[in-house]
Amino acid sequence: AMAGICSLLALTTQGLLGPNAAARLGRVGRAVARPVASSPLLDRRHASSIASAAVFGAALSGLPGSSAAADPAPVRLAIETTAGTMEFDMWPEVAPKTVDNFVKLANQGYFDGQCFHRVISGFVIQGGDPNSKKGYGPDGTLDVADAGAIRAWGRGGPGYNIQAEFNPRKHEFGVLSMARSADPNSAGSQFFVCLGNLASLDNQYTTFGKMTSGDSVLKAIGSTKTVRGDYPEKRQGIVSVRVLK
Repeated sequence: AMAGICSLLALTTQGLLGPNAAARLGRVGRAVARPVASSPLLDRRHASSIASAAVFGAALSGLPGSSAAADPAPVRLAIETTAGTMEFDMWPEVAPKTVDNFVKLANQGYFDGQCFHRVISGFVIQGGDPNSKKGYGPDGTLDVADAGAIRAWGRGGPGYNIQAEFNPRKHEFGVLSMARSADPNSAGSQFFVCLGNLASLDNQYTTFGKMTSGDSVLKAIGSTKTVRGDYPEKRQGIVSVRVLK
């Protein structure tokens, strides 16, 4: 039965970080990620706009009744998995809309009962797909898996997309980032956690948080045995994602 599933997975494999991402990942043995074109002219205009805004803001801060904009409130969350719990500090200061969306979904119980459907040792673990609630057999393995459900892994989302918020925060061990397809603004709910320093992903995907505890849990999930297609042989479940008070 396992050989049959492996053959199916070989035919139905989608990209690591979204549909067709196998053609975009910068990794040994995989195609290099498609770069997002940069424009020095746009960068200079952006820098000039920031400088002008800073001067204007400084002038306003001296007016009666005015005050500097408050920093966003800190946000922390816990991802409870079948291997243990990981806790994260979120980064609303660099990815406010992404953090808001993730917190909203967590408060709705959206992630509960899903699993990490893609694991690549030394690279990432990926979850956030509602389709991953189905597929594994009753014993939590692929021995008696639902082939039709497996074909849908990596394709699910909340029914909408959010705008990219690429920022200077690096893809390092324990960093949370949003998965997407070729369109930079195609992220929805799928996310990944980095298993190492992944400079090739910087400014290509939206980083929005970093793990503060649970290193051993992340390493355990990241080292689980996988079959062809990077699917874990044994289910790596997401029990819940909750915001910490």
